[in-house]
Amino acid sequence: MAEQDPPAAKVDVPGRPRRRRKGRKGNSRPSAAGTAKAKARPPQAGATHKADAAPRDDSNGGLRGPAGPEPVRDDSPRPPMRRQSYAAIDLGTNNCRLLIARPSGEHFTVIDAFSRVVRLGEGLAQSGRLSDGAMERTLAALRVCADKLMRRNVFLARSVATEACRRAENGAEFIERVRRETGIALDIISAREEARLAVLGCHVLLEEGMGPAMIFDIGGGSTELVLIESTGTVPRILDWQSVPWGVVSLTESCGTEGGTQDERLERYRHMRNLVSESFAAFSRRIAPARESAGHEGPLRLLGTSGTVTTLASLHLELPQYDRRKVDGLVVPADSMRGISTRLSSMAIEERRELNCIGRERADLVVAGCAILEAILDLWPAARLGVADRGIREGILRSLISTHGYGGNVRPHSPAVHHAVHSR
Repeated sequence: MAEQDPPAAKVDVPGRPRRRRKGRKGNSRPSAAGTAKAKARPPQAGATHKADAAPRDDSNGGLRGPAGPEPVRDDSPRPPMRRQSYAAIDLGTNNCRLLIARPSGEHFTVIDAFSRVVRLGEGLAQSGRLSDGAMERTLAALRVCADKLMRRNVFLARSVATEACRRAENGAEFIERVRRETGIALDIISAREEARLAVLGCHVLLEEGMGPAMIFDIGGGSTELVLIESTGTVPRILDWQSVPWGVVSLTESCGTEGGTQDERLERYRHMRNLVSESFAAFSRRIAPARESAGHEGPLRLLGTSGTVTTLASLHLELPQYDRRKVDGLVVPADSMRGISTRLSSMAIEERRELNCIGRERADLVVAGCAILEAILDLWPAARLGVADRGIREGILRSLISTHGYGGNVRPHSPAVHHAVHSR
């Protein structure tokens, strides 16, 4: 399933006022051609991640290191590579997320981040279109992202949109509106590319072991399952599946919760059945791998999603969400099933009072639990790894691995287009 990395996007901010030399009048200092200045700033909320090689096409479906022609030499002045910032925007069906980082050896250090629940896919299951309210909420979040890109002097960025924009009749129209009003050029990626980036971003947290393993990403509008085989670097992908059930699409397709516990539990069973049916063909395909993995040792399973991190927080009984305690945690699968069963029977008012759920997730978390239990039925691991990382980290690893170790990028190369246009 490996694909070539889509082109990186060079950030160009026309119209940004130039700074004058301190204590000197007259002409302003010229800026480096085709790049944004890299002003040294103290890192904020720095989190260092281990970087992986950027994937490329492989005839046997694997993900391996970058290949291609030698980088084109560019002698124009540019800031030191260590001071350049790289950014990734992931616009999903439920959330808008931004991550900005700088290379740090074989790692990268996060210098800024942003996340907001926008519910872009709200009502999509019924209308087939992005609603006016959802688009306005998303545009407001993307304006924040655009401001951060400019303030952080981002050199290369990639911005992607996933299931909601793939499915909506007006998805392409919305993407153009985003470009026009915020300057951010979103790329609507395929489910295949979405799965690849998620694996690239979180696979380092997979438990060590032999044989095949499963990595999954429960989104707002879809869920991706990826069967992988560990290698020395980036895992080889053996098979994958994307189904159109995420926490938003499944919630909206199954109607209201009902007023009694029996009604809520019946709705939950219906959710699990819908998801399990959509997994059926994939489950049959991977049956030999599941059996062979069981012979090698305990089944390995890693999940990246708001559902998984929320349930892990409840498992730890945290008073509030703490990424440092959740990212990389390994939880007994039985505990996650028990929490899922408890949440599915509770009224929405009760779920709103629980720490780490609140009002924003109270109506969606039950659908996430149903998807998670269907995955545990498909790949019955005794333990579940938890990742608070995914597509954004996968994008950053690709950008920095390809461009962050001294390789230059031609300013006018066809592979480079503007990510932030003049507004």
